[in-house]
Amino acid sequence: MCKRIAEDIRTVFKGDPAARSVLEVLTCYPGLHAVWAHRISHFLWKHRLRFFARLLSHWTRFFTAIEIHPGATIGRRFFIDHGSGVVIGETSEIGEDVLIYQGVVLGGTSLNKGKRHPTIGNKVVIGTGAVVLGAITVGEGAKIGSGSVVIKPVPAGATVVGIPGRVVDEHHKPLLDLEHGNLPDPVADVIRLVLNEQAKLDERLKKVETTSGIEVPRDELKQKIREVIREFEQEG
Repeated sequence: MCKRIAEDIRTVFKGDPAARSVLEVLTCYPGLHAVWAHRISHFLWKHRLRFFARLLSHWTRFFTAIEIHPGATIGRRFFIDHGSGVVIGETSEIGEDVLIYQGVVLGGTSLNKGKRHPTIGNKVVIGTGAVVLGAITVGEGAKIGSGSVVIKPVPAGATVVGIPGRVVDEHHKPLLDLEHGNLPDPVADVIRLVLNEQAKLDERLKKVETTSGIEVPRDELKQKIREVIREFEQEG
């Protein structure tokens, strides 16, 4: 038991550079408290003391703002960073060395009593506010970007962003962190493409109007479009 607790503390230091002392970790990390409480509630759940398991889970949610159903299965070195708003459903299965941030939901999409929540592989990172729904599998080493909604299986080593979540990168090797600021933005890519095509059409139309001798009034919208295109090009 002591070895497991020590491992949990080391996991916090590894996952959060803001952690400065063991005392701080023991007293000020609700994600760690929620995991410890879940181990007890899961034990009670497995031994058919379902009411007491749910009661402990309920009180844990009250004190930590993290809701983990006692029926969920969680592997070793699982870390919830900050944690507020995290919800993990009954039939969720989480592997080892998984890191999730605040606001993450592992939810169900069915009213059936069977498997209805996600299975999360080892070394997965799930960003802030991401939602993973249904009895799908997120492969080992995958990364899910902040605010994504994932409703389809994710291959091992892939990076998923967007609503609904789409694979934008696939490394096929374990990934240890999630660089939120460097994630691709497929929506911005589409907007950039549309604006570039719009600019090309405007140039062609301008040539036709010029050669035809048509007087064209000044269009302030074109200038705005050019400014937006420049901004996207600078971001790219």
